[in-house]
Amino acid sequence: MALDQSFVGRSYPPTAPYEVGREKIREFAEAVGDTNPAYTDQEAAKALGHPDVIAPPTFVFAITFKAAGLVVEDPQLGLDYSRVVHGDQKFAYTRPVRAGDRLSVTSTIEAIKSMAGNDILDVRGEVHDESGEHVVTAWTKLVARAAEGA
Repeated sequence: MALDQSFVGRSYPPTAPYEVGREKIREFAEAVGDTNPAYTDQEAAKALGHPDVIAPPTFVFAITFKAAGLVVEDPQLGLDYSRVVHGDQKFAYTRPVRAGDRLSVTSTIEAIKSMAGNDILDVRGEVHDESGEHVVTAWTKLVARAAEGA
């Protein structure tokens, strides 16, 4: 069943703040194999003009994807998450994510499309720090595969 187009433009409440820790950044950088010293060494980050270590660009996915959970769990939307695959991800940064940031995400449904029986949901996550400064916008594309025989 196609998702309701009236949900396009719907925003969800901001998430509780997520505090970005140095250790989480280091672990993430190691997990993705990125050896940039700005991710693990405070002095290296400061030499580049940052107040503390910064996170690799895709680090914020964990925060924005969790926030998108408010969208996919909305019972009124009617998305069958058991049929969902991650279709695409992109980011537009105002500034890097830094250790010590307390970030909140506001998710908005940007588009709902149906193609070949599949529902395609585009969710935009606006990430702000606790002072309200914009840090990054993340776009997540989710594809709910059509049921067999549909």
